[in-house]
Amino acid sequence: MIQIHNRFIPFKGYKAINLFGLCFVRKGMTMLSSDIRHEQIHTAQLLECLIIFFYPLYLLEWIFKLIKYRNANKAYRAISFEREAYNNQCDKHYLTTRKHYCWVKWLLK
Repeated sequence: MIQIHNRFIPFKGYKAINLFGLCFVRKGMTMLSSDIRHEQIHTAQLLECLIIFFYPLYLLEWIFKLIKYRNANKAYRAISFEREAYNNQCDKHYLTTRKHYCWVKWLLK
């Protein structure tokens, strides 16, 4: 995974963001193997959503969660894409055993 270290993307308080399969890392941050795996899970999700549908779905779900929780960080952590990535980022074999569209099961949890 290509990592682009810079001081602008992502926003302060976040270590990395996956944009169209490129991993932007906040300058001064170190990417652990679990962080890289987290972003690789997002890449798999991006491809399943044909890239263009991923970001609108992500934003729409975040808005619904923001209304529900009234807290931006809680809303972010509750997004199905993030829940799948956070819950499996430490599993070294997850990407080889992952079923397609696995993030969908997190929508209702």
